[in-house]
Amino acid sequence: MNVKEKHVLGLSGGRDSAALAVYMRQHYPNIEVEYFFTDTGKELPEVYEYLGRLEGFLGQPIHMLNPDRDFDFWLKQYNDFLPSVQTRWCTRQLKLRPFEIWVRPMLEEGMRIYSYVAIRGDEEYREGYSSKKENLIVKLPFKEAGIDKAGVLDILDGAGLGLPKYYSWRTRSGCTFCFFQQKIEWVRLMERHPAAFEEAKTYEKNAVDHGSPFTWSQGESLEELTKPERVRQIKEDHEHRLARQKNKSQPNPLRSDSEPLDIDDLYGKAKVCLACHK
Repeated sequence: MNVKEKHVLGLSGGRDSAALAVYMRQHYPNIEVEYFFTDTGKELPEVYEYLGRLEGFLGQPIHMLNPDRDFDFWLKQYNDFLPSVQTRWCTRQLKLRPFEIWVRPMLEEGMRIYSYVAIRGDEEYREGYSSKKENLIVKLPFKEAGIDKAGVLDILDGAGLGLPKYYSWRTRSGCTFCFFQQKIEWVRLMERHPAAFEEAKTYEKNAVDHGSPFTWSQGESLEELTKPERVRQIKEDHEHRLARQKNKSQPNPLRSDSEPLDIDDLYGKAKVCLACHK
């Protein structure tokens, strides 16, 4: 008896998953991959623009998985407590849950589903979506092929896509108010998308008023972070980190342009959510 198969690849709006989509299209054209994006409704506009360009390259639509209940609904369910590194309910409810709802009927019918995840060859394996269903199989093509960060950049350049535009100021996809953002990213969000920043401030104030122990940015509120002297301090600290990192970095002779520095290269690796940031 032939088992029906389905191949899926989740896009975050970030660099690595986009490169994996290109890689699968170029190297495995015989595999019919369905590309999907789980839309929280709180994404950067640059993310939607990049997904549109990626659709053009792939020559097929990206399946949009919209959570049936939005961020505001779940915020109430969690007693107005903000999501945090310790309690990542946003990823669980707005990213993983819609995916589970989508694939559950197919898995229950006995379909074998292959899910392709963009863990690079230069990364330690970080567990992403895990399932108790033995017919949901996670595949790591970049890991198997030894494709690293430079390889990802080459794939995107070769496809004419380049990096998402938000890489000029922030090196992670995800919600506008993602708590994994470094303080310099909050400052840049305030400067580039002031309406989104003000929305984040409103959510934070409401959460604190309801007794939430968390603020979006560790150790200070967004109100405190926006004070001119604090903004100046954050920018100066970032410039010092940038200068130190550039002094330590070895130029890559295989790339004429310098590789973009990830925020995490400057501030330390964060254990980010794969569903949001790959």
